[in-house]
Amino acid sequence: MAMNVGNASGKGVAPSMNVTPLVDVVLVLLIIFMVITPLLTKKFWVHTPKQEKEEVTKQELQQDPDPPLVLRVGTGRTVTVNGTEVAVEELSDRLKRMFAAREDHVLFFDADDKAEYGFAVEVMDRAREGGAVTIATLTTALSGVGDPLSASAAAPAAAAPAPAPVAAP
Repeated sequence: MAMNVGNASGKGVAPSMNVTPLVDVVLVLLIIFMVITPLLTKKFWVHTPKQEKEEVTKQELQQDPDPPLVLRVGTGRTVTVNGTEVAVEELSDRLKRMFAAREDHVLFFDADDKAEYGFAVEVMDRAREGGAVTIATLTTALSGVGDPLSASAAAPAAAAPAPAPVAAP
């Protein structure tokens, strides 16, 4: 802070502000922002592969040679695999045979809202023993696969969006 010693009114010392440090700080900040600003406008170029679109008929969509495996746990401790009822004791052996004929070891799991939680966990454990590497829980029902109700509701289910599977670790 600077001071004036000799004042015209003669009342003594009058303080005055020294702005030199303030100007120094502002100039340093100005230089920093001038250096940083060109770095903020960099563009990154991403090269994505070109997508070739092919027309697919409805008949080709309906003829899935390898439908997904859907394991469903219902009320009353019932277990079905792709619409076929299976005893809990036979589940792991049956899944081993089914996975032996497939390349992927993905199993979609669906449980009724009123199914017992402990029983559903036991069924998932038996599915792991049967060779299921990825167990994906279904948030919406698959249309036409593993659900006996899908045959009666095929028309509304065809317009439904694809299910959103959630993979379990």
